Amino acid sequence: MKLLFKTAARNIFRNSRRSLMTGSAVAAGALAMLLFGGFVLFIFSGLETSNVQRVGHLSVFRSGYFLFGSGNPAAYGIDDYRRVMKLIAEDEVIKPRLNIVTPTQSLVGIAGNFSGGSEASKTFLGAGVVPSARDTMRQWDERRTGNTFRPDHRLSDEDETRGLIGMGMARILGLCGPLKLTACPAAPTPAADATAPKTREDVTSLAAMDAAPVAADKPSVPHLELLGATAGGAPNVVSLAVAGADPQGVRELDDNYIVMHLGLAQQLVYGRGEHKATGIVLQLHRSEDLPIVRARLQKLIADNHLDLEVRDFLDLSPFYVQVRAMFGSIFVFISLVMGVIVLFAVVNTMTMNVMERTNEIGTIRAMGVRRSGVRMQFILEGALIGAIGATIGAAVAFAIAALVNGAGLTWIPPGNSSPTAFGVDVMNHPVLIASTWVILTVVAMVAAIIPANRAARLSVVDALRHV
Repeated sequence: MKLLFKTAARNIFRNSRRSLMTGSAVAAGALAMLLFGGFVLFIFSGLETSNVQRVGHLSVFRSGYFLFGSGNPAAYGIDDYRRVMKLIAEDEVIKPRLNIVTPTQSLVGIAGNFSGGSEASKTFLGAGVVPSARDTMRQWDERRTGNTFRPDHRLSDEDETRGLIGMGMARILGLCGPLKLTACPAAPTPAADATAPKTREDVTSLAAMDAAPVAADKPSVPHLELLGATAGGAPNVVSLAVAGADPQGVRELDDNYIVMHLGLAQQLVYGRGEHKATGIVLQLHRSEDLPIVRARLQKLIADNHLDLEVRDFLDLSPFYVQVRAMFGSIFVFISLVMGVIVLFAVVNTMTMNVMERTNEIGTIRAMGVRRSGVRMQFILEGALIGAIGATIGAAVAFAIAALVNGAGLTWIPPGNSSPTAFGVDVMNHPVLIASTWVILTVVAMVAAIIPANRAARLSVVDALRHV
């Protein structure tokens, strides 16, 4: 076998130009597969990071909420959610793997801006969060993407009245000026309708009934009146101090999004009744622990006879699943194209080698070399060309990836509203490197089988007299 390898290595350099062209095709295939694969994996890491920062790894809901609760979150509140959180946080299996556990409250309603003569209103999708827990979750970056957030001091655990809205919501409700937002056109003033009922005084007076007194030295911020229905079906209104507006990346969400303190959201949904939570969010230190923690959560729920269900971030983020499937399909398609190119390049080169070395094949066959020996020699030549080309392609891919990652490039991924780092994550994925190298080497080896069989079937007499 050692002699076969030595002979095969010498043979591929006998016609160096042809071997160089074939090896270049293999190297180009490895380069394309590694760079695109690294880019895809970088996208996956960024999307996973942003989703885990936003919704955590796992969420616990009341049974049925995931399928039916978005239309009426108040009907699917978790009773005594603090006890459930304590049960989760103190579990011996979950505790060492847990980064944070926090409650959330989903709500829907109508937001109105009745300040400064404006009477604009709009439906909204809201989320009540614990601000400190939100900041902690937004620092998670296991994949080291660098896409983390600074603590958002516009929301505070101590001030339940403040919240944030989407840029679209600010534009529609005429808050561009009060919030001093750039690239946010002011809403036109509609013609007054004398026959329209005046609801401003009714809504604001209802909100004032439960509102906390505002300190005289507290800075003035625009307010929205949020109208919703309590769990009992009665209308309820709270006043939200708008501390700022953030773009959400998706217009439908941007035009409807409000995030507020958990306490204010519970006040709107439950009024003076028992305050519940629609979700308990778990963020882990490592995504690899998700299956273990999920299984443990399901066991805790079953053992304690709780009417709850567990969902992971893949269930809550179908866009992430769709993007993974799409880019995975594109990567497979590119890999197949590169594989076909390598296949035909090696077949062509090895076929030419067989034709040029017909006399040589006849000579070694006359000296006693078996057909299998001739076949193996050409297959090894194809494998060596594939291995050398794939190695060179991988080296070039490493260099290009390093240049791209060090250039400080940015881009705006789908669903994002702000630029993020652009990178090609090749070095951190040895499975991608090894599989690319092995696949291209095997393809080159398989491509050499057809001309190798042709060489092995040559008649000794016909081969010796070949001109």
